[in-house]
Amino acid sequence: MADMTASSLYQLLYVSTLRAEVPLTVVAEIAHRARVANAELGITALLVFDGVHFCQLLEGDRRRVLSLADRIFEDARHQSVEVLHHGAIEKRRFDGFHLAFTTGEDDMSLASLVDLDGDEAVSAFAVLRERLPE
Repeated sequence: MADMTASSLYQLLYVSTLRAEVPLTVVAEIAHRARVANAELGITALLVFDGVHFCQLLEGDRRRVLSLADRIFEDARHQSVEVLHHGAIEKRRFDGFHLAFTTGEDDMSLASLVDLDGDEAVSAFAVLRERLPE
């Protein structure tokens, strides 16, 4: 895999809602497949799922991140997809994690992230990450 320079790194943070008719068991399958695909693409990510909402920060080559985001946004299992932030980054936050996945705790509100955007959304997501179990 080619080594990416800092200037080629890109991040995208989004929230979405799992469609009501989709069984919760599909979430583990999504996470498993994403780990494999992300490793092949050189994408690192953190995916949080609270039982209703997904929130994910993707990092990697700009074209690859945007292509992956397009596939996620077109996935029929998601609805109400909203990009909270995207842009160039100097370094990865989740280096070594092709997909870190966790279910959210009761006191987390991924829905509240929808009211944020840009750096404010990324900062709130970083705080959320700090509250997750290792």
